[in-house]
Amino acid sequence: QVQLVESGGGLVQAGGSLRLSCAASGLVFSTYAMGWFRQAPGKEREFVAGIRWGGDTTSYADSVKGRFSISRDNAKNTVYLQMNSLKPEDTAVYYCAASQWGSGRARQWSNAYWGQGTQVTVSS
Repeated sequence: QVQLVESGGGLVQAGGSLRLSCAASGLVFSTYAMGWFRQAPGKEREFVAGIRWGGDTTSYADSVKGRFSISRDNAKNTVYLQMNSLKPEDTAVYYCAASQWGSGRARQWSNAYWGQGTQVTVSS
């Protein structure tokens, strides 16, 4: 049974930083592209960042480029999202996703496994 468990969310002031983690189990982690999505109240879920299964390619939404960084540790079956220079508009529930043999790009998550999400709130 595949499980993705996010952690690291919380309340932070604008301009601050947070590091999200997603621990995966029940899958061969190194064969999965990993990604982060977010959903704000009243909005659709949107792609934030992704990393290819081989770890050699990353993709980002334009809204977070230069501020967020995705990385993975295959030895720990964990993917991270380092979020810097946070803005109130980054407030959302952040979800981890896993897609086998995926590229990590924005539109290649139709068959992904999903975590339960972690809340990130950025105050102004």
